[in-house]
Amino acid sequence: MKQEFPQRLQKLRERRRMSRKALGELCGLSKNVIARYERGEREPSVGTLIELADYFEVPVDYLLGRQNFL
Repeated sequence: MKQEFPQRLQKLRERRRMSRKALGELCGLSKNVIARYERGEREPSVGTLIELADYFEVPVDYLLGRQNFL
């Protein structure tokens, strides 16, 4: 997860042309937390991971780098 998650989260967010602030608001997080996820400085909780996967309509395994989806 250390390498794939940050890149995949950023790619999905940018594809939707969404700011970190907007994504954070959807998940109940600050834009700084989203930035830390994207830099690989912090890992999301299981609940947040599921919420992100649901929002972007991708499997959790895709976010974790265990499966190719897009």
